[in-house]
Amino acid sequence: MTSSIDAYLDRLAPSARQMIDALRTIVKTGLPHAVETIKWNAPSFAVDGEDRVTLGLGRKGEARLVLHRGAKPLALIDLTAVDHMAVASWPTPDRGVVTFRDLEAVRAREAELIGLCSRWAKAAA
Repeated sequence: MTSSIDAYLDRLAPSARQMIDALRTIVKTGLPHAVETIKWNAPSFAVDGEDRVTLGLGRKGEARLVLHRGAKPLALIDLTAVDHMAVASWPTPDRGVVTFRDLEAVRAREAELIGLCSRWAKAAA
């Protein structure tokens, strides 16, 4: 971990830290070659230099896993192939969001999320 990641994690409340740590482990499992940094004031994971997954916390303490491809619109992706279990909500074709109210909700979707992160990175490349 880098000092900026440590500093981010050290500021979190214990319940938020548990959720973010669990999500970080999930993303690292699904994207073993991703590089983790702090971007947009949150843990973010880049594959081949392109940001693909960012974690965050909402105002009510919920955790978010955001799948993205950058700011510029790109060619459409077949979201049914990427998210065949409809785990994420897709406000745009380039941005999927999965929200969790607690650690148990994160753990309940662990296997699905690992696959989703992996498929997303491949499709978004």
